[in-house]
Amino acid sequence: MVSAAATAPPRARTKPLDITVLMGGPGSEREVSLVSGAAVADALQRCGHRVTRADISPADTSALDRRGVEVVFVALHGVFGEDGEVQRLCEARGLTYVGSGPGASRLAMDKHASKQVFRRSGLATPDWVTLEASMPAWQRAALLQEFPPPCVLKPNDGGSSVDVYIARDQAARQQALERLLAGYGRAMIESFVPGREMTVGVLGAEALPVLEIRPHREFYDYQAKYNDDSTEYIVDPDLPLPVKEHLRAAGLAAHKALGCRDFSRVDFILAEDGPAHVLEVNTIPGFTSHSLLPKAAAAVNIGFDQLCDRIVQLALERTRR
Repeated sequence: MVSAAATAPPRARTKPLDITVLMGGPGSEREVSLVSGAAVADALQRCGHRVTRADISPADTSALDRRGVEVVFVALHGVFGEDGEVQRLCEARGLTYVGSGPGASRLAMDKHASKQVFRRSGLATPDWVTLEASMPAWQRAALLQEFPPPCVLKPNDGGSSVDVYIARDQAARQQALERLLAGYGRAMIESFVPGREMTVGVLGAEALPVLEIRPHREFYDYQAKYNDDSTEYIVDPDLPLPVKEHLRAAGLAAHKALGCRDFSRVDFILAEDGPAHVLEVNTIPGFTSHSLLPKAAAAVNIGFDQLCDRIVQLALERTRR
C-alpha cells in the first residue's frame, strides 16, 4: 500500500512560487529533456506558479543567476543534469532545487559504482564488468571471456537506453563494444537475465505501485520509451503480492542506498526463475506522455500537475527542516 503521505494533495500555499524549470542540456537526451521540461513548466503554471523556462548548458548557466527564484526544477536528463553538475552549481548559489544532491546524482549516473552499492546493500543486480578504452587488448579479451553471449552492453554513464545493445553472438558483442569504447571511452557488459521488465517509482519516502513494461521490441530501448505507441504499460501487474511487495521494498532500498531524495525511478528485471535484479536508479526520470513515474503516480490518484507540485513541495520541506 502507498501511504497517505504520498497521495495527499499538496498543502495550500499562501502565494504562488517563482520557479525556474531547467531543460535541454548538451547530451544525447536533450530532445527528451526539452519535452519533459515543457510538460513540467505547463503543469506548474496550471498550479498557479510563476514559471521561467530555461534551456541551460555548461556554456550558459545564466538562468541560475536570476534573482527571486524560490525553487529550481531540474528536468535535465543525462549529462549535466543527472551527473550532479547542475546540482553542484545550484548549491554553490544557495538555490533550493528538486531531486537528489550532487553526490547521489553522480553515483546513480555511474552504473559501475551504483551496482557496487546495490551489492553491498544486499540487492540483486546482474553480474557485470566495466571495460576502458585505455585497457590493453589482451586484458579486454580476458574479461570478455567471462561474459559470453547473450550479454548486454551499455555506456557506463548513459541514460534513456541510448546505445544499449543485446549481443547474441560474439561478432555483435565485439561490434557493440567497439562502438561504445569509441563513443564513451568506457563500457559496461552485463550478464543477460531473461525476464520481465519492471519499474518502481519513489515519491518522497514512499514507493509507488509496480509498473510492468511490455515493449514490442527486444527490450525497452530509446524508441520504445519515447516514440513507440505500441509499448504496453501495466500498472500493478499480475504478480503474487509478496513479489510486488519485494519489488517496492527493493526500489525504495536502492533509492536510499544511493542517497537519493524527493523522487526517482528504479528499473528491474524480474528474472524468469524469480529474483528481481536492480538495473539502475534514474534520479531525473522522464516527464513525457510516455513516462513511467507519472503513470505510476496516476495509479494512486496523483495527477501530473499534482505530481510536479508535490515534488516542488518536497524540496521546500527538505530545506525548511
